[in-house]
Amino acid sequence: MRPMTRILMIGIHARALDYSKLPPGLDEATMTERIEAGFGATTAAGFDAVNCLIGTSPDEAAAEIRSAFGRDRFGLVMIGGGIRMIPEYTELFERIINVCNAESPGITFCFNTSPETTLDALERHAQP
Repeated sequence: MRPMTRILMIGIHARALDYSKLPPGLDEATMTERIEAGFGATTAAGFDAVNCLIGTSPDEAAAEIRSAFGRDRFGLVMIGGGIRMIPEYTELFERIINVCNAESPGITFCFNTSPETTLDALERHAQP
């Protein structure tokens, strides 16, 4: 039996999102609920995951991610759709990829499109 892959799940914290760039009807409370439900489904499915909710500052995000890698070893990084899908966060996305590669060369990445598609993204690369 192969060992379980520890997963670092990186997403923008609901309080840091610019809701003017998201579909109508989304607000901090709704996104917080969706993020928590997505992470809960991940752990309920048996995945060994650590949530890393970041702000939108590339420097602060890099420090938080380095800190996560300093505390633990990860075999997979899941990056949330909110980071990749908003053009203004391109620099943030690049920084996340580069920091993860520096901290764990050759690490595998997966990507969701929403909190509800997290399990699909993880299952493409890992088994609980």
